[in-house]
Amino acid sequence: MSKKGKVMVAMSGGIDSTVTALMLHHEGYEVVGITMKTWDYATSGGGTSKKETGCCNIDSFNDARQAAVHHGFPHFILDIREEFGDFVIENFVEEYLAGRTPNPCVMCNTHIKWKALLKRANALDCDFIATGHYAEVNQLNSRYFISKGLDETKDQSYVLWGLDQELLSRTIMPLGKYHKTEIRQMAHDLGYPELAKKSESYEICFVPDNDYRGFLKRRVDGLEEKVQGGWFIDKHGKKLGQHKGYPFYTIGQRKGLEIALGKPAYVTAINPENNTVVLGEETDLEQSEMIVAKPNWMKYDGISDGMEAITKIRYKDKGALSNLYNSNPGIKVKFYENVKSIAPGQSAVFYEGNDVIGGGIIQMGIN
Repeated sequence: MSKKGKVMVAMSGGIDSTVTALMLHHEGYEVVGITMKTWDYATSGGGTSKKETGCCNIDSFNDARQAAVHHGFPHFILDIREEFGDFVIENFVEEYLAGRTPNPCVMCNTHIKWKALLKRANALDCDFIATGHYAEVNQLNSRYFISKGLDETKDQSYVLWGLDQELLSRTIMPLGKYHKTEIRQMAHDLGYPELAKKSESYEICFVPDNDYRGFLKRRVDGLEEKVQGGWFIDKHGKKLGQHKGYPFYTIGQRKGLEIALGKPAYVTAINPENNTVVLGEETDLEQSEMIVAKPNWMKYDGISDGMEAITKIRYKDKGALSNLYNSNPGIKVKFYENVKSIAPGQSAVFYEGNDVIGGGIIQMGIN
């Protein structure tokens, strides 16, 4: 047994997870590589004519295995398609059908990937699990929490707010201290020049063509027929024209509405009960408060009313200064200045400096 311990590394075959595994291997950990197969296009409703992309194609599996074999540590493939489909994909569909905008990466990390990793790590007597996320795991007293990665352009702390204390206490994220350019150089220096130049995919893994509307149509039989013919309305309820179905729109959307009103129009609300989509001006997207449900706390075991935090309401959001209040249910967030396009179903993540205090699922915005 290595003095540093035994670590299971989630290896997708991409640059970040490969460098993570090799970095820990060279640091003296006993590394076990594992690649998780989360989906395939055929079972996700896309047919077999589409090529699988990203972390779930055969080339990626081979790349991960070859790196492990070359450096002398074992590698396994873990098939979690059933759990992934039952939870992540079904949640994705259900949320859109409920008029909300889900974040499947958060759901996958929180409920599927980490727990699947930890279960297999325990079976193989691994002390730790490691991933190639650009974030860090830190500790304050007895609490473990996520902090932002050094590279602000790659930081992934937002999608990790749902991890519980047990999972965090066993997790290593070595890339959080580096910039992406440094990781590319490491890959080159380690003998993987092609990997260093490998492009990255930013699409949802089970929607590789980045067309979530097409995915919903394929996944839900007869969806188009069920939801077509609803109305665009203004905030007073006046009908403005017909739309293609409420699940195919998101809060803040301006392009692709296919309606001419003589001025820019934005989706400001979605009402699945009566299949209406509310359109308004950009200023109608501004709100001062929101309700966040199902909070998970990291740095502290809860909050005191009025606690100040920087709150992010979407992945690429810079964050806004706010006060947090315990509410029933969940948390009420009051912003110092109005924020734009609060979307129910998205994650709200609370920061103290670079540290994640916690997060939750946005239920509703309040004017």
